[in-house]
Amino acid sequence: GYHVRFPDLPEALTGGTDLLDTQEQAVDCLAEALAGRITRGDAIPVPSKIKRGQYPVSVPLYLAPKLALYLAMRESGFRNTDLAKRLGVSETVVRRMLDPKHNTKPEKIQTALAMLGKRIVVSFDDAA
Repeated sequence: GYHVRFPDLPEALTGGTDLLDTQEQAVDCLAEALAGRITRGDAIPVPSKIKRGQYPVSVPLYLAPKLALYLAMRESGFRNTDLAKRLGVSETVVRRMLDPKHNTKPEKIQTALAMLGKRIVVSFDDAA
């Protein structure tokens, strides 16, 4: 089997039986570690530079916009209530936008990010 650890997220440890299983487990593990940090209001470290023998793991698409909003709010010093006032919604709506388990429409997060001077950029690369 294989073992995976994330140097910047010491709580994130996983493994798999083969390379494909290990990659899938790594994505899930990263998502859970980031979701936990968002839920607790913890800092999200900037990923370290990849070293020899290490492989990048992407943030799952469902979590990426919520993570972007969370980071933008922390960077700007906005609280949930501050953003809610700017958006003209209740604080509960902002809390749900940040909730990794809540199915938020991407357009809502896009609007919130725009209020913070940010935008979502989607790109793609070759898989291999």
